[in-house]
Amino acid sequence: MTAIDNPYARLPQVPEFTVTSAAAGDGRPLPLPQMSGAFGIPGGEDRSPDLTWSGTPEGTRSFAVTVFDADAPTMSGFWHWAVAGIPATVTTLPAGAGDDTGPGLPPGAVQLPNDARLARYIGAAPPAGHGPHRYFITVHALDVERLDVPADGTPALLDFTMTGHVLGRATIVATAETPAG
Repeated sequence: MTAIDNPYARLPQVPEFTVTSAAAGDGRPLPLPQMSGAFGIPGGEDRSPDLTWSGTPEGTRSFAVTVFDADAPTMSGFWHWAVAGIPATVTTLPAGAGDDTGPGLPPGAVQLPNDARLARYIGAAPPAGHGPHRYFITVHALDVERLDVPADGTPALLDFTMTGHVLGRATIVATAETPAG
């Protein structure tokens, strides 16, 4: 097996809530702005998708957002974006919130370095000819206002640290593919 079927299947099961995006949809290809110009995709803008969520569980005190490529040709997938410390009063992030300065992120939110070691969103860039990749764009509802994860921590550390604090999860599984050359 070369892919992670569902990265959340081995974690404690939690209720689902709803997340939507004009840019990303279940089973739909990511548009060029959400692809990676930094990794050589022509027209890619490394622009984080807009996200809006609702129906979060009672007791939610903060949110985290992650974007994970489960089909990356590594043993651990590839983390494209990780944000923690989003206040419970926030239910939307505009497109581009995950750039270098995080202009659309609320005060107190922290972007962790992704697997490219950049504290920002890095767009999809599956290897040419590797076939379609699935991008798990997830909003995690947490029972704490803050997690004890350092600003230079990894998305995997965030995921590990928040596991016991997740009250609910909302996921869009978008796709991307780079044709062989």
